[in-house]
Amino acid sequence: MSDEETMKKNASNINYLKFGKLEIAETLYNFVKDDAIPNTGVDTEHFWNSLTDIVSDLGPKNSALLKTRDELQDKIDNWHKENRSKGHDPIAYKKFLKDIGYLVEDIADFNISTENVDDEIATIPGPQLVVPLDNARYVLNAVNARWESLYDAFYSTNTISEANGCKRIKKYNPIRGDRVIERARHFLDRHFALERDTHKHVTQYFIKDNQLAVVFGDGTETTLLKPQQFVGYTGSAENPDSVLLCHHSLHLEIKFGDGLFIGRRDHANIYDVFVESAITTIMDCEDSVASVDTNDKLQVYSNWLGLMKGTLVRTLVKDDKTIERTMEADKEYIGIDGKPVIKNGRSLMLVRNVGHHLYTDMVLYDGKPVPETMVDLMVTSLCAIHDLKGNTQLRNSKAGSVYIVKPKLHGPEEIAFANELFNRAEDVLGLERHTLKMGIMDEERRTSVNLKACINAVKERLVFINTGFLDRTGDDIHTNMEAGPVIPKGELKKAKWLEAYEASNVQIGLECGLKDSAQIGKGMWAMPEEMNNMMKTKIQHLKAGANTSWVPSPTAAVLHSIHYHRLNVKSRQVALMATSKILVDDILTIPLLDKDRKLSANEIRHELENNAQGILGYVSRWVGQGVGCSKVPDINDVALMEDCATLRISSQHIANWLHHGIVSEEEVRVAMERMAVIVDRQNRNDKDYQPMASDFSNSVPFKAAMDLVLKGREQANGYTEFILYQRRQEQKALN
Repeated sequence: MSDEETMKKNASNINYLKFGKLEIAETLYNFVKDDAIPNTGVDTEHFWNSLTDIVSDLGPKNSALLKTRDELQDKIDNWHKENRSKGHDPIAYKKFLKDIGYLVEDIADFNISTENVDDEIATIPGPQLVVPLDNARYVLNAVNARWESLYDAFYSTNTISEANGCKRIKKYNPIRGDRVIERARHFLDRHFALERDTHKHVTQYFIKDNQLAVVFGDGTETTLLKPQQFVGYTGSAENPDSVLLCHHSLHLEIKFGDGLFIGRRDHANIYDVFVESAITTIMDCEDSVASVDTNDKLQVYSNWLGLMKGTLVRTLVKDDKTIERTMEADKEYIGIDGKPVIKNGRSLMLVRNVGHHLYTDMVLYDGKPVPETMVDLMVTSLCAIHDLKGNTQLRNSKAGSVYIVKPKLHGPEEIAFANELFNRAEDVLGLERHTLKMGIMDEERRTSVNLKACINAVKERLVFINTGFLDRTGDDIHTNMEAGPVIPKGELKKAKWLEAYEASNVQIGLECGLKDSAQIGKGMWAMPEEMNNMMKTKIQHLKAGANTSWVPSPTAAVLHSIHYHRLNVKSRQVALMATSKILVDDILTIPLLDKDRKLSANEIRHELENNAQGILGYVSRWVGQGVGCSKVPDINDVALMEDCATLRISSQHIANWLHHGIVSEEEVRVAMERMAVIVDRQNRNDKDYQPMASDFSNSVPFKAAMDLVLKGREQANGYTEFILYQRRQEQKALN
């Protein structure tokens, strides 16, 4: 059954309300009317009439842009077919890309002029979480991860060795606890140094003459080496409950008094150190969410509305006790002048809408599904009006902006179109121009090689650009599918084009004035259990000039925040602005296997099985359970964070090798079946998991995995959603 046929079948099971040429799923209509619109000043009839106009006016343009993607891909495919036997000629290739309009002309220098941007995006470097918006527990954990315990992060992760009596056991291990305290004191000494001696020898902290003072065991006193780092305190000046310090625009709170376990024996009465961690969080409607129908999507929208109203609650039962998780309040301190100092208690939230290639049957126009991104934009922006109007005690944007991340845009024409959509949404919702801010995911090659023109197309509302190895590599493989077989996936991380792309993204962002105005981001640390390795390597993202970078959990955010204390990103960005310009020619380099290189049978088998295992591990949960983001054990049982981006690169890599004869269809099937057995074993303790190996011919997840590879070449831009949506809907019908 085709995607269109599947949508028609689903639509026949939906109760629609007619609204002119628009047909709206009744449950969506009621959500907007009863939950989202009240107290926004927006009229329900006006909202839907305006969406009708937007779909009518801009739907054809969206289709035309998608058609352009396909036409450009066809031309590139044909060029490679015609020239493959001659060997790759980069000069001729670049000229060809210019001739067909894939590469646009250079534009004059400019600076972005975005106004009303919150400090968390403009001036505060720090970690960024990405969380599936359909999962209220994850969402609340993420939004509350602005402040996290440094003690807990050290104690619970492998950043502290388990040797020499420091093993993590069920009961509290005081030896490990002492190591945590030692590590935290070292952190204080390194970034919040005293005028003399060390935090290790302090027996009391107090406020004296509007400054932080300390007493040592011998009764002598001193202050901070940099007194300006002291911001405020709670409790009394003589015996504070906490003190607030600041370094590199990031805050730290030393807490005093009785705590749980760690710190109970502390000679300075410190029971914990809380650090600003997840400065921003992307609430995701896209890659990490398995949302395939109206009911799925309403869960996404409902959680976003709860965040914007400050009312999102998740109730759970633990040890026969009912616990309510809610959003944290702001934090209040006494400043050095005696006046209140208020600090945001929550991570600043952005929302990522779906890409322009997806269509949804929750709204029909002339009986046909509409671009889902248009519905996303209108509904998520409507929900955000509650924050803008102050219909909440827990404000998100104090600058009065809504932050919307746009994924999978191809080149400046599509980004200009997205800007046009934002204009229309602002007009409908009565918002001032450029209230809706845009973040650009630089994850498609046509955006990377034209990034300056892309930024220019939204220079008055841009707040974010970032790079991502997985999606960007998947697009690169698909774009150059006909050029030849690509190198193994592990080698792709060191390929010339990737290094050039990563460096160019930062360079162009700085060239366009993003420093102190917007975020320049880097991708995810994919191994949530490997925090020690993350601490050794992820500082490279800061050295590359990124003022934010993705982490997989609140704990990872705590630890990654340490990197932003160690390295002054703003100074690093200044230094990078003087480096030589990255050439687009380097980004256009195609990572092909050398013609003289012969991969061994073991190399091929390892690569194939590694990709197959990753695909099956993720798809078994996406299709089988509707879980869009998972910790999936790899072939070596190392847990990896997986979403649609990881799926895209793995499926495109196998599709490429299959197309060029490195592997056969039979070898792919054998590898898939062999890895399915392993994936089943890895999930044997999950009561909701549906094994694949017991019946390959009827396992919907297994069939989805095979589709992704065998039909990988024919998927537009190598996207996985078309197959995933269809197979997930098939699975839901069987459940």
